[in-house]
This record gives sequence, structure tokens and C-alpha cells, in this order.
Amino acid sequence: MWEFVFCLTPSMLLFSVAMLFRSKRICRLAEKGTKKLTWRIWVIICSLLKLLHPSVLYNSWDQDAKIKLIYKPTALANYVIQNCKALTCAPSARWPKADPHLQFFFNFICPVEDDAQRRCGITFTRDHLQIQDGGIVALDWAVRLNEQNAQAKREHYPGERAPGCKTSTPPIIILIPNALGKITQNLLSLCRLGLQQGFYPVIFHRRGHGGCPLATPRYQEFGDPSDLVQAILFVQSRHPSSHLFAISEGSGSGLLLSYLGERGSSSYLVAAACISPVFHGQQFFETPFPKLYREALLYYRKLQLSRYATALSSVMDIKKIFSCRSLQDMEKLMFCSVKLLDTSQKDTLNQGVELRSVQTNWEGYWERNEPLRDADEVALPVLCLCSTDDPFLPPASTLPMSIFQNSPYFFLALTSQGSHCGFLQQNDASWSHKAVLEYFQVVTEFFTVEETKCHMEGFVGRDVAQGLRQKSGAFAHRRRRPTMLRREKPVLGSQRQLSSHSRLVTFEEQETFTWNRSYTR
Repeated sequence: MWEFVFCLTPSMLLFSVAMLFRSKRICRLAEKGTKKLTWRIWVIICSLLKLLHPSVLYNSWDQDAKIKLIYKPTALANYVIQNCKALTCAPSARWPKADPHLQFFFNFICPVEDDAQRRCGITFTRDHLQIQDGGIVALDWAVRLNEQNAQAKREHYPGERAPGCKTSTPPIIILIPNALGKITQNLLSLCRLGLQQGFYPVIFHRRGHGGCPLATPRYQEFGDPSDLVQAILFVQSRHPSSHLFAISEGSGSGLLLSYLGERGSSSYLVAAACISPVFHGQQFFETPFPKLYREALLYYRKLQLSRYATALSSVMDIKKIFSCRSLQDMEKLMFCSVKLLDTSQKDTLNQGVELRSVQTNWEGYWERNEPLRDADEVALPVLCLCSTDDPFLPPASTLPMSIFQNSPYFFLALTSQGSHCGFLQQNDASWSHKAVLEYFQVVTEFFTVEETKCHMEGFVGRDVAQGLRQKSGAFAHRRRRPTMLRREKPVLGSQRQLSSHSRLVTFEEQETFTWNRSYTR
């Protein structure tokens, strides 16, 4: 008898469990318990790897994301708050999608660039541009979506405006990758969303990055915008009727912020956005990275340099660079004690290349490369998206709040979740992408409204309607139309086209302009 009962016990237990799980309430409790147990194990793993303090990870489990807007009240800022719906809705993901380390891993470390570009469904075409010192930078134009992505439907926030500007002169978005030049999955997703909304995205590659040939034995310094200045001049000359915008990702903001400060009101951009920006370059390099991140970044940086090791050995101590154990040491060896090309020669291609030895200390290097060194000169609206759970950047307490509180051009959206350049939502879409693109549309609308008001003040009677019909299309008249870029005939065989869509251009300084902005009142 008892033997029969013991034999039936396992089957009875299984039957009881099966009956219990037929209840939806029991299933939800079991699912929640399993998920919470997995999350606690993940917190322990992160603590052992010293990735992030556990208290930050707890926010990604059961707390709703919050957003804080920091800005100086101006006409533009008030218009943005009223009309940019994305900035009022923080990312609404739950764990594991809200986990900062998982977002960082799948965005920066996991995707292989070639495979990611193949799966993103975008056709790119490249322009190689030769700049004044003989170096070459690249522009990857996102020209087409495949049929599946082209038909993708876009989700809207309540009351959100429709995607704009599908015209013969679409607005152009210049995308600046991180300082390592790695094309991330989020950057490709931003290209795809931009194309769906009628923008024309183009990715800027520094010399030696993204498969761009290193024509001169020097890399671009962290905050040296000279190459970007000439690339934007080229884009403006090629599309003089299009509005230009710029978006930087992560440490690539060091280049964009430097450009905005150096060019001031002479910039050809209408607005800019920085996703998880680096505001203090020296602090960024001096802050120790978690070991896992440090090893991954060092490996990628050394792998990138190994491609040009032979050419760079004439101006850098390659052996010491490859033995470095931190990005700070690599940056010092690459730029603070190096032989540089003598740029005093007008044509380094036709004349002998001379080298000059340059010794610069660490502090001197950052005096000319800090992203915010010329922040007072910035003269166009800049949206910065930051997250308090960013595992890659210094704490949010180091953010330059005074700039956002006192400058009419800087606008900060600080979220409690988002990781580094992630900002994922529960549907896997990126909140930051929707926010910056809607921000550009709102800024464009504001400028159009301001232009309309200015024209209405100058016309009376019938001239008002006629003037509005003629002027309401754009605000290109804010700036003097620059002279078209003169393309010189190549004189050397090395100046031939690099591909069917590439060209080498010798840039000359173009006329600057002054943009009288009334929204700072």
C-alpha cells in the first residue's frame, strides 16, 4: 500500500504544480520571483566585477525613470518645453533592458561593425576628403533604406508632430561617433530613424577611423575640430539649401563641443545635440575605468593603431603605446611627446615632409583640447542628454550645471535611466533618438515662426501675405550664402578618386556669417 503511495507521489506533485500554474496569478508570481532572483544574482556579479555600486542597479528594477530639465528660461527654451513631447517622457524600460551595463555591452562591445552595418538595412556611400595638411577624412552618407525598413511605421507620442521635410533638400544630420571611432548599433539605429523621418544622415570619420586611410602620420587630438570644420564646409557647399544639424555620441562630443565653441556664430549648423557627452576631457581620462571596460577599450584602441604601426613608428613610440595599461597613458604618449608634421608648408604633397619635435605636458594638452574651453562662444542651441546611471562617465555631480543655468544656448535633459548612449525603452527603441530628432524639428519650427514675425513687421497690407509666401519656406537668408567650394585639379596620382563616390578636395577658408538670433531675449 505504502509502496504504491510513494510511487504515485512524484506524479501527484507534478500534477499539483501543473494545476497551480494554470492560474494566471500564480504564473505572474512565479515569473516575477524568477526575474527578481536573476536580478539579484546579476547585482552580485556586478559587485564582484566592481562595475557599479549596487545602489545604482537597484534603480533599474522597480523604480520608474525620471527626467529633469535644466536650462535658462528663454523664448526658445519655453517653446521647446511646450512642443517637444519626448523631453517630457523619460525612458520607460524595466530590467533587464534598463540595466546600464547590459545596455553598454550590447551597444559598444557586442556588435561586430561589418555585421551590424549589414543588418541595419542601410546603404552607405563614402566621400573621402583631403584637407589642408594632406590628411584624409571620410563621410559616409546614408542614402537608402531597404524595402522592409523603408515601410517601417513610426510610433508617435501623444500630440507629436509628423516626421518632416521629405523634400528635394532634406535637412542633413552630421553624426560624430565616439573618440575611438567605433560605429555602434545605436548610431546605426539613429541613421535608420533619421532616414524614416526625412533627414539625410552622414557619419563623419576622423583620419584613421572607420576604415579611412591615414594619409599623414598623425591622429586627431581629442578636442581638435580643424578636420570637422573643413568637413562641414564641404557638406554646406555641396548642399547649400539644406539645414545642417549635428549629433555626437559619447566621447565624440569633445569634438562637437570644441567645434561649436571655436566657430561661434560662424557655424553653419542650425542646432546640435550631444548624447551622453564628455564635458571634461581631462577628468574623463583620469577617472579609472572598471577593469572590464578598460581592457575592452584598450584592446580596441590598440587594434586600431596596429593597422598603422609601421607608419606611426616614425613619430610615436609604438612599443610603449602597445604596453600601456590605461587610455590616459596612451593619450599622453600619442600626443604629449611626439614628432608632428610641419604644417607650415603650403603643399606637403609636392614638397619634402619635415618633422618637428613637440613636447607638451598633460595640462597644456588639455588647455587646447577641453570640450568646454570656449563654451561662452557657442551661439546655437545645443541639447545634451545625460543619465545618472551612466557606468562609463564620471558621476552626474560633475556635470557643469552652471553652463545650463546661465547660457541661453545649452539645454540639459538628465534622466535617471539610460546608461551610456543607450536610453532604451521597453519596445527596444531609443528614447534619445526620438528626442533629438523631435528637438531639431521644434527648433526649426521656432526659427520659422521668428522669421515670419520679422517679415510681418516689414510688410503692410497685401505685401504681408506675399512676403509670407515667399519667405516662409526656410531661414537660409539668416546667413550669407557661401561661395561654392572650388575643387582643384589633381596634380598627383595619389589625388585620384578613391572610389566611384569619393573625391579629394583642397579646402580654402570660406566667408563666415553672422546669425542674429532673437530667441535669447
